[in-house]
Amino acid sequence: MWVSKPIYESLPYFYLLSGAVSLAASMYLNHWYWPTICFVVGLSCLVAGLVVLLKRRDHRDQDRRSSHSQDLP
Repeated sequence: MWVSKPIYESLPYFYLLSGAVSLAASMYLNHWYWPTICFVVGLSCLVAGLVVLLKRRDHRDQDRRSSHSQDLP
């Protein structure tokens, strides 16, 4: 699936934001299992957002290093 660059670049921040909102909601909800569900979803979203951000950063750094080493004779 292809998405436009602005949407693709903002996805990790959306994951982090939705994780923070879900964790905050878990503190205020007290009906049935919703606090547990919100906590698990929030923690999962935060971890996913951080993983995507770190993987992109590492990949971009690696690309920069490889392109810089190819420029040298």
